[in-house]
Amino acid sequence: MGSFGAILRHPDDFYPLLKLKMAVRHAGKQIPPEPHWAFCYTMLHKVSRSFGLVIQQLDTELRNAVCIFYLVLRALDTVEDDTSIATEVKVPILMAFHRHIYDRDWHFSCGTKEYKVLMDQFHHVSTAFLELGKGYQEAIEDITMRMGAGMAKFICKEVETIDDYDEYCHYVAGLVGLGLSKLFHASGSEDLASDSLSNSMGLFLQKTNIIRDYLEDINEIPKSRMFWPRQIWSKYVNKLEELKYEENSVKAVQCLNDMVTNALLHVEECLTYMSALRAPAIFRFCAIPQIMAIGTLALCYNNIEVFRGVVKMRRGLTAKVIERTKTMSDVYEAFFDFSCMLKSKVDKNDPNATKTLSRIEAIQKTCRESGTLNKRKSYIINSEPRYNSTLIFVLLIILAIVIAYANRPTNM
Repeated sequence: MGSFGAILRHPDDFYPLLKLKMAVRHAGKQIPPEPHWAFCYTMLHKVSRSFGLVIQQLDTELRNAVCIFYLVLRALDTVEDDTSIATEVKVPILMAFHRHIYDRDWHFSCGTKEYKVLMDQFHHVSTAFLELGKGYQEAIEDITMRMGAGMAKFICKEVETIDDYDEYCHYVAGLVGLGLSKLFHASGSEDLASDSLSNSMGLFLQKTNIIRDYLEDINEIPKSRMFWPRQIWSKYVNKLEELKYEENSVKAVQCLNDMVTNALLHVEECLTYMSALRAPAIFRFCAIPQIMAIGTLALCYNNIEVFRGVVKMRRGLTAKVIERTKTMSDVYEAFFDFSCMLKSKVDKNDPNATKTLSRIEAIQKTCRESGTLNKRKSYIINSEPRYNSTLIFVLLIILAIVIAYANRPTNM
């Protein structure tokens, strides 16, 4: 539930963390009885606990479709990510993956940990897929086919230009946005969003992940697979791996800021997409990851730690985002807060400072024009409140009881 130290530094995280812990426990009890569906939902929570939680809030029919869509694409991504698979083996699997989802007997052993389990027992996913409605099946098949072909293309191609970068991100994430829009439409809950807006929803999340995961990806064994475009990083270093060396810290941070500035291009279209959503559960499903993305970019910007370890939002802040995100006004407020945080970190001597500030100001203008910022509750606490020792002690006792209760065996 987050460390005691973090809660003491941010006491207002306590209640959201408590609610999140209870929600995760509740979601874990909602596993369907059928073996194939039980496998799918259990696996969903293992490969993405927070994503599994927001999926759980959708109506049953759409929830099942999104769960299977996510697992199919995680499996496809596992094949692409496994650098131990020879190219001549990998490419045909990626190209044919959309057909394998119709085959109850197909599986392919690759990946590690829970991803290996997913691949070894993929027949459960196929069995569940075949029980979905025709409209859902067609949407999932179409996106899987297009994504597999795009991934295969970039197995044999480096990300050289910004156009290449956008194309790669389209294949691995923009298509997810298109697919989700199709699933929402197939459920009868939403109008079909434009491809451009759907694509931006995926690109913003993917670019955030690519930026955040620099060190993990560059150190990948047996070989790294990187997607920072040469057109950006070559302005700062001769080889992409040089960014992780301490002597290149200044250039590394400048390159990082260039990458973040590029990602901010997609924010306004993301806000437009979310503002058109009608169903509250679908809205939360889309909005929470987007707020997490802008928050992560705000943390990563101008932060050398991206090249030293893991930079991510603390669990308490994540819980706060999940608890507070209910309406579009909450989204505008969060994007405004995190853009303020980002703006405060811009160094006027950074080579992209003017461009970065211009993009931040455009985001803030959109948020202000929404007319929802007057009665807002900030996500970012600038001055830490002081709590007396007795209150802190009581909070720790409550937290210990909650953790003990939450971790007790479910058959008690």
